[in-house]
Parts: sequence; structure tokens; C-alpha cells
Amino acid sequence: MLRVEGLHKRYVTDEAEVTALTDIRLDIADGEFVSLLGPSGCGKSTLLKIMAGLIPASSGSMAIQGKEVRGPGPERAMVFQDYALFPWMTVLDNVGFGLEARGVGKAKRTGTAMELLHAVGLQEFAGRFPHHLSGGMKQRVSIARAFAVDPAILLMDEPFGALDAQTRQGLQDELLRIWTARRKTVVFVTHSIEEAIYLSDRIVVMTARPGRIKTIITLPEPRPRDMATSEMSARQREVRAVLGEEISRAAALEQADMMAAG
Repeated sequence: MLRVEGLHKRYVTDEAEVTALTDIRLDIADGEFVSLLGPSGCGKSTLLKIMAGLIPASSGSMAIQGKEVRGPGPERAMVFQDYALFPWMTVLDNVGFGLEARGVGKAKRTGTAMELLHAVGLQEFAGRFPHHLSGGMKQRVSIARAFAVDPAILLMDEPFGALDAQTRQGLQDELLRIWTARRKTVVFVTHSIEEAIYLSDRIVVMTARPGRIKTIITLPEPRPRDMATSEMSARQREVRAVLGEEISRAAALEQADMMAAG
């Protein structure tokens, strides 16, 4: 489905050239749920934005179904941490916005939007505006909007990071339920080891900057996963051991940068 080959990303400023990503190689299968996990600043969100076509890679390539892509496309949709809803539009119109942009008629886009609002339990709020909603409800609207355009690939950048633990757990379950029904390919950025294990088929662990793929951990355990079991506790220790090395290295790099700047 999605193949990344030898991808590099460098940022050039007046002060310096910074390498964010180096030699990223990754294959993601159709319908797979993959999480990107790594220390802050390792390039997880940068990689996701390149996959979305929002920013260009410096070198390397990305292909979807064997066709190279270098920009945004209708086969991809993105969900952000900050919801990105239009405050002047109703919930229904927000969910149907992508369909309207593609020229879909009002009756069809309304039907699709209402179907997805039912799926996320917000059908009674179709006529409300975003400021009437809680954070968790806004994120459910964002997820419904992304699914409305029927993308082959759903890219999610820490979508639950700003939510409280209870709301976050509920939305994780909601996402898995919709994903199970629709089987889209999902690439999910998170800082949470537990969240990555709970949701994913595979976890891509990235190194401290410049971001590389350190290892890929496969999770064959069936869903739903009880994170309190000894098996899942062992999984958390496994991932934490791999990630902990990179968190320590990232902290050392940050300290070195501060000393150099001082």
C-alpha cells in the first residue's frame, strides 16, 4: 500500500542546517494500523506530514500502490491534535466539508455525514457549532470528517494527546471500532507506549534526531487488548526498553545544544 524509500528531510536556516529524518525505509500494508513512537523531536510528525504531502522530503521517495507521490492526494486524510474544525460551520457541515470540496451533492454528503455522526455517537449534535462541544467531541467530529472522504490512508498526528485519560481511552475504543468496520490504513503518531500497544498492528520506534527507524515491533495479539494482563505488561516493558535508550539520547542532545547556545 504505502512504501517509503530512503527518505531524508533537512531544514536549512540562516544559522544552520538541521537533519530531521535520515534514510527512512518503511512498508505499510493495506488496512494495517501502524504507530510511530519516539522521543520528542525525532521527526515523527515531520514524517507524517511528508506522507500527507504537506511538506516535501529533501530526498528519497514515497509510493502508494506502486505510484510515486509528491504532494497531497484524495487517497489520504489527516487528523490533527488541535481538531482544525471550522468554527462558523455546524458539526454536520464540518463533517461534509471534504465531500463538498469534491463536488458531492448536498443530499449525498448530508447522508454520508449523518452516517458517520451516528458512528461516532454525535448525531444529536449535527446542528451545533464546534464551540458547543467538549474536546473529545470535537475530536470525534474530526475523525468523522476524515472518514467521510473515504480515504485509503488515514494519517493521525497525536489526535488524543490533549485529552484527559478517560476521554482518550473512549476515543481509542471508538477509533478501533470504526477502523475494524472500515479497515483503512492508519499511520498514528503518539508519545504513549500504552496507546501504541493498545491500538497497533506494528510499532515503528524512531531514534533521537536525526530520526531513523530503530526497530519495528509486531503486535499479533488479538483486540480488544487488556492492558492489565501480564502479556501486555511484558509488551510495555519491551517497548519501554527500546524507547528508553532514545529518550536518554535525546535528553543528552538537548543538554549539549543548551550548553553550546549558552
